[in-house]
Amino acid sequence: MLLSIAWKNVWRNKLRSLIVIIAISLGLVGGIFSAAVMKGAAKDGVRGMIDNYISEIQIHQPLFKLNNETKYHIKNSNEFEKNIKNIEGVKSVSSRLKVTGMASSANSAVGVSINGINPEQEKLVTTIYKNILDSSGTYFETKSRNPAIISKRLAEKLKLRLRSKIILTFPTSDGSQIETAFKIIGVFKTTNSTYDKLNIYVNKSDLARLTGYSEDVSQEIAIRINKEASIDSIKSKISKNDSTLLVETWKDLVPTLAMSSGIMDQMILVFLIIILMALGFGIVNTMLMVVLERIKEIGMLMAVGMSKIRIFFMIMFETIFLSLVGGVIGMSISAVLIGYYNINGITFSGLDEAFEKFGYPTTIYPELEPTVYFTLSFLIILTGIIASIYPARKALKLNPVEALRSDA
Repeated sequence: MLLSIAWKNVWRNKLRSLIVIIAISLGLVGGIFSAAVMKGAAKDGVRGMIDNYISEIQIHQPLFKLNNETKYHIKNSNEFEKNIKNIEGVKSVSSRLKVTGMASSANSAVGVSINGINPEQEKLVTTIYKNILDSSGTYFETKSRNPAIISKRLAEKLKLRLRSKIILTFPTSDGSQIETAFKIIGVFKTTNSTYDKLNIYVNKSDLARLTGYSEDVSQEIAIRINKEASIDSIKSKISKNDSTLLVETWKDLVPTLAMSSGIMDQMILVFLIIILMALGFGIVNTMLMVVLERIKEIGMLMAVGMSKIRIFFMIMFETIFLSLVGGVIGMSISAVLIGYYNINGITFSGLDEAFEKFGYPTTIYPELEPTVYFTLSFLIILTGIIASIYPARKALKLNPVEALRSDA
C-alpha cells in the first residue's frame, strides 16, 4: 500500500516529475554514451595496435630489445616457428628480419626500422596488407627487384610516390654498411602515425640476401592466438621451449596502453558516479520542495496515526521511483544509441592527425558491457535512497499540530 501511495504521489505534479525524470534521463544518456565512446576508443586502439603491427605475442633475443642490434638474432627460427605452431591456442606465426637503417631520397633522409617479412605469413599475423591505400599499389604482388612498402606519412616526408626509388642504408652481418635502392610498390596507412613514419616493409629474402644473414635467422617472431586461448598460458608454454628468449605479450610491449585499457572500467564507474552525484543534488532539491508543499498533508497523516517511519519510507519510495523511471529511460535510450553506433561507428572528421598521433582510429565504435547496466541500476537506486534522506528527515521533524496550522 505504501508503494502504491508513493507511486501516485510522484504523479500529483506531473510537470515537475517529468522535468526531474527528463533531467535524469538526459544526464545518464550523456554519461553512459560518453563512457561507451571512451571504452570503444580504448578497445579500438588496442585492437588496431595488435592487428596492424604488434600481434598478441612477440619473441626476441633479450639483448636485441636493448639496442636493436641485428647481431642479436634468433637462430633456427623456422624450426622454432614449427614448435610454436604446435602449441594449443596458437593461431598463426610469422618471423621477421629487422634492421635499423636510414631511408633517403633526393629531398630528405630519416631513420627507420626495416622489416623483412614473409608476405604470406605476415598476412596471418597483421593486417598491414589491408592498409594499402586505394590506388596506392599492391602488397608484394610484383616481381620487381627489391620491392618495398612504405607509409603515406614517410612518402610525404621524403617526397616520394608510388614506383619511386627509395634508398635504404643499413648494417650487414659483418658490421659494414650497405646502401641499396628499393622500389616502392605500395603505400600503407595505419591508425598510428608515429609507427607509420618509422617503419618500412620489404621481403625477408631480399633483406637476408643483402645483409648476409640466412633466411633461417630472425630478430622477431610474431604470434596470433585464438580468441578463447589464454595469452599468459601460451606465453608460459613458449618460454619453456627456449628459456633464453624474451617472450612478451602486447601488454609487456606497450604497458602504457595496457594500463589505460585496464583501468578504463574503473574510470567509467567513477565518471558515472560523479554524474549521479550531480543528479542527486537536483533530486534532493525537488523532494525538499515536495515536502515543504505538503507540510499540512504530512501533519494530517501524522495526526491520524501514520508513524514517522512510514512517512520516511513513503518519501524515500517517491524519490526512488523518480530516480528509477529516469534511470530506466536513460539506460534504454543509451542502449539503443550504443547499439546503433557500435555497428555504424562515429567518425571524428578533421581530427585524424590528433587521433592517429596517439594510435586511435578516427572512427570509433562505442561499446559497454551489460554488467555496467546492472551496476548502474544499483547506483541509481542508491542515489535515490541517499537523495531522499534529507527531505525525509525534514518531514519527520514536523510537529503534527503546527503542520496542520500551516498555510502551505
